Amino acid sequence: MPSEADKSKIEKAFTYHAPKADQPARYTELRDAAKALAEKFSDLAPASRELSLALTNLEQAVMWANAAIARNE
Repeated sequence: MPSEADKSKIEKAFTYHAPKADQPARYTELRDAAKALAEKFSDLAPASRELSLALTNLEQAVMWANAAIARNE
């Protein structure tokens, strides 16, 4: 049986978190910064599996940063 802490984590992870106050602007700021970095990666690194992984992991980092905002405020 899951502990209360585990139940709380599950609830937080699988609940819709409607944006509050300045959160949408901060999500946009994170996406814009990551987009600029993705463009720099693409300009400087050759098309390759490694570049694809770098871009995928950058996208994932943005999603987790947004989740940190949504789930913890």
